Amino acid sequence: MKVSIIIPVYNEFRTFSQVLERVRQASLPVGCAKEIIVIDDGSTDGTAQMLDDVSHHRIDHSGKGSAIRIGLALATGDIVLIQDGDLEYDPNDYAGILDPIVNGEAEIVYGSRFLGKPAAMAATNRIANRILTAVANLLYSAHLTDEATAYKAFRTEVLRGIPLECHGFEFCPEVTAKARRLGYRIHEVPVSYNARGIAEGKKIRARDGWKALCTLVEWRFRRLR
Repeated sequence: MKVSIIIPVYNEFRTFSQVLERVRQASLPVGCAKEIIVIDDGSTDGTAQMLDDVSHHRIDHSGKGSAIRIGLALATGDIVLIQDGDLEYDPNDYAGILDPIVNGEAEIVYGSRFLGKPAAMAATNRIANRILTAVANLLYSAHLTDEATAYKAFRTEVLRGIPLECHGFEFCPEVTAKARRLGYRIHEVPVSYNARGIAEGKKIRARDGWKALCTLVEWRFRRLR
């Protein structure tokens, strides 16, 4: 099986070379091949100049959701895995995330930080994550511990069958909501996590949390196209 690793990146000059090397070196389940697709979301800090030796596509600054959707259109793999362009998540967890899909046990897998050890996560972020997860579980019977995790993997045909409209960070709540409404069970596995702060380049702000909450509520009642 081929695994398409989609990496949306925006202004990650300080960390992206390390991320890319870790992704390249990461082990996959036996029999799997790797395809790396980088979507540069209009970086202005020199990140773009680091992409000459990797398959990439540059877009205007449209947001993470737009970058993932473009990456999905370019993917040729049987499985799609989302990788952030920073060092919060560890590509050494790939095998654990992908195994349930490769073995036919799941079609969607989330890497849960709360089944693992979310090192140094700020209290406000921890609370926000707990709230979003609780709302997803209440509205969609999702049975999740970490709805907002960045580590999400899908059978490619499943993700392409979910009618995504997202542009920004609302990708996570939208894909969760729509996957559950379409009847997909979301499997979770533990992953490691090393939180970073705004000073270290973290992009998510409080407004993104509110938008995520609104997205979960909206898609509980809005008609799927």
